[in-house]
Amino acid sequence: MFAIIGPTASGKSDLAIKLAQKLGYEILSLDSLSIYKEIDIASAKPSKEELSKVKHYGVDEIYPDEKFDVMKFIEIYKKIPHKNIIIVGGTGFYLKAMLEGISQMPEITDEIKKTAKQKDYTFLESVDPEFASKISPNDTYRIQKGLEIYFATKTPPSQYFKNNPPKPVLPDIPIFEIAVDRSVLRERIKKRTAKMFDSGLIDEVAYLEKKYLDRRLPALKAIGIKEVLDYFNGKYTLKDLKEKIITNTSRLAKRQQTFNKTQFKNKISAPLEELESIILKKIK
Repeated sequence: MFAIIGPTASGKSDLAIKLAQKLGYEILSLDSLSIYKEIDIASAKPSKEELSKVKHYGVDEIYPDEKFDVMKFIEIYKKIPHKNIIIVGGTGFYLKAMLEGISQMPEITDEIKKTAKQKDYTFLESVDPEFASKISPNDTYRIQKGLEIYFATKTPPSQYFKNNPPKPVLPDIPIFEIAVDRSVLRERIKKRTAKMFDSGLIDEVAYLEKKYLDRRLPALKAIGIKEVLDYFNGKYTLKDLKEKIITNTSRLAKRQQTFNKTQFKNKISAPLEELESIILKKIK
């Protein structure tokens, strides 16, 4: 088992499919958008032909209105009947979480969520100054999660995490990174964006909005979808829409490169055209 990481549009999926065919492996996709059914173009997921050639896990697993987090990938991974797999995806956080482990979360009911929303950072600071000191007073997401843990367990979140330490899900596997210059990557992003429009991105987003009605769904906030929804509102011209998606995708790619650089110390990095032979030599 090994992982291939890299920024969006760097060629990870094509390389993984090529290697999987040569090695007789299957693929676990760690992609926060490809996991959704009906989001095919915006996610740039492998084609139906590619999916038929190599068994993929983590693709077309849930619908856009279903709950999703890293635990879903962990569930999928644990159900794979063997471990001859290539883990591939741009969402490095999920790979890191699976390698280092995450604490088992308590059950959070709607009532607990409602109670937590009625409190604020000051209250969290009063019940758990240690936890509060590690987050910003403006970090509403982590404040809410901390309060939910407190009300669900009657335990300060810092103590809860000490009592429930993270357990790694993945073994210590080789990690290979596609090294790509940002100017080259931007050109690849431009080409992929053009292909998405030619393939019917606007129609796909229109279908998703009509079926699911709720633009607040996390899946409909993804790059490529949220900009098209703004286009429907008259915020952009078609030309501006394409440029906005390219710009936002490039920013995402930059964040992914920074994350991979700082979080995965023992990886092997090489240009796309060299990485296949490097991986084959290391794995065989």
